[in-house]
Amino acid sequence: MNHPSLFSRRAWTGIVACTVVLAALPLLNLFFADGHALHVPSYLVSLIGKFMCYALAALALDMVWGYAGILSLGHGVFFALGAYAHGMYLMRAIGREGVYQSDLPDFMVFLDWKTYPWFWSGTDSFWVSLALVVLVPGVLAFVFGFFAFRSRIKGVYFSIITQAMTYAFMLLFFRNNTGFGGNNGFTDFKRILGYSISAPGTKATLYLVTLAVLLGALLLCRWIVTSKLGRVLQAVRDSESRLMFIGYNPLWFKLFVWTLSAVLCGIAGALYVPQVGIINPSEMSPANSIEMVIWAAVGGRGTLLGPIIGAFSVNGLKSWFTGAFPDLWLFALGLIFILVTRYLPRGLAGLVRKEQA
Repeated sequence: MNHPSLFSRRAWTGIVACTVVLAALPLLNLFFADGHALHVPSYLVSLIGKFMCYALAALALDMVWGYAGILSLGHGVFFALGAYAHGMYLMRAIGREGVYQSDLPDFMVFLDWKTYPWFWSGTDSFWVSLALVVLVPGVLAFVFGFFAFRSRIKGVYFSIITQAMTYAFMLLFFRNNTGFGGNNGFTDFKRILGYSISAPGTKATLYLVTLAVLLGALLLCRWIVTSKLGRVLQAVRDSESRLMFIGYNPLWFKLFVWTLSAVLCGIAGALYVPQVGIINPSEMSPANSIEMVIWAAVGGRGTLLGPIIGAFSVNGLKSWFTGAFPDLWLFALGLIFILVTRYLPRGLAGLVRKEQA
């Protein structure tokens, strides 16, 4: 975990191989007709694209939990805020093609809104929306983290207030008079940057952008955790009081990684919404944030690659399980978490390392 190179040669080979395979999937979907042996179905491309967004969120969580020892049960709010920030642009891009053929989104017409609320200002611009994707989760995390860390709230108490935060935001966004679509949220997107969002080429582009962002985030996080900053973060996790004794102020280190993690999670949400086609307040539910923790735990926290593996593994199993046994998934998820905690404390990544050793 603390080795300066972090990834072995075998791990780098696996990263390159997986990147090539993942990058090939949308191309096989585009260039080979349905029925061809090499054709990849469109639903599979969309599914893997969604998994990559989840993997980016799991990687973001690993930075705070795996390397700084800060367990967050509220990362779902950062994911959803990034999705809503991008979703506002996508809703405005619909134009007059909605059911009511109005300049306002359908849900605003239905709820008798006469004009956009102030926080929608400028969201008809893709670049303003992109800035909000970074700024909204980042500012919320910075303010929340500053007061929490300055008050030296840690451990289970910090986890509880993060869960309370995401629950409060979920209740707020469920209200019809907040300007975020209430229970239904944002959906029925038509285009992005002038291109049809349902066109195969657009879907492939969104997929490849998501893959590139995930790979870039992985390399960024690796650079951070193998630097001096990363060693200080691990010292915060292992013995914060000793770190303070030798003259470091943990506040700013914790605040940095907490804010960075929130921004990465917001970017994951922004990539998620055009590929899935909907964002609503249920993405802020505490259960979703807890699932992110399970992804990291199953894959192996404090490894960077582990949470990515965990996100793919758990969500792949969920896709199959909810189709075969829809009422039993939560029981299966709880059993997975118990078994991993009991028999694989270092997760799937730890199992791979043990076999290599």
